[in-house]
Amino acid sequence: MTPDTVMTLARDAMWTMVLLASVPLLTALAAGLLVGVLQAATQINEMTLSFIPKILAVAAAFAIAGPWMLRLLLDFTRQLFFSVPGIIG
Repeated sequence: MTPDTVMTLARDAMWTMVLLASVPLLTALAAGLLVGVLQAATQINEMTLSFIPKILAVAAAFAIAGPWMLRLLLDFTRQLFFSVPGIIG
């Protein structure tokens, strides 16, 4: 196994991880920003108010993007398993 192969595998793994993590993180960011703007506009300073919309938004994002995320992870895993014989020798 050459260092170039290891770097390619690591880059692909990191890119897959970034794609998978971006869905819930960006959704939570958008929901938090929206709730923050609404709290600032209405001057409601309840800290626990932002958690429920974030949880609901992330759950909706998983429901919508879940099949894509699972397909992405399965494709990466399949590619990794099928490339093992070529990596070893």
